[in-house]
Amino acid sequence: MVYLFLADGFEIIEAMAPVDMLRRAKLQVKTVGVTGKTVCSSCGVEVVSDITIDKMEYNDVEAIILPGGMPGTLNLENSIEVQNAIDKAVSANALVCAICAAPSILGHKGLLNGREAIAFPGFEGDLDGAVISNEYVVKDGNFITAKGAGVATEFGLEIVKALTDDDTAENIRKTIQCR
Repeated sequence: MVYLFLADGFEIIEAMAPVDMLRRAKLQVKTVGVTGKTVCSSCGVEVVSDITIDKMEYNDVEAIILPGGMPGTLNLENSIEVQNAIDKAVSANALVCAICAAPSILGHKGLLNGREAIAFPGFEGDLDGAVISNEYVVKDGNFITAKGAGVATEFGLEIVKALTDDDTAENIRKTIQCR
């Protein structure tokens, strides 16, 4: 199962584009409401999450996804449950994915030390110990990081590729007319 965390103030494109790509790949993904069942995006769009964080099960985690946005990133980082989920995902060698400001959460935990990573411009200093990439989306080991909303589809396709294969991601890219 792939779990994507939603906290009030999340960036809607950075959350919904990966969910769309994963569901097109027939992967199981659940949105997880951190600040409630209904979560308000940074632009005011409310999204009803599949489950709330207290209903999350950790025995089936293949990947977790942290969308950016403000104050969504801060709300994710301040959640003890999200911090525990990250730790459990890392312990299980699951894929840990973050976009925009959210890679800063991983950086603050020291998880990007020595890894190639990227974040929204201005957050690079929060990627403690990371090798800052020039790419928009970068995978290093079990970590995928991305710059921002403009590459949310690419970010989603990279997650699909990591969980399936190159052909699946490329077929989805073609069907949605993505360069």
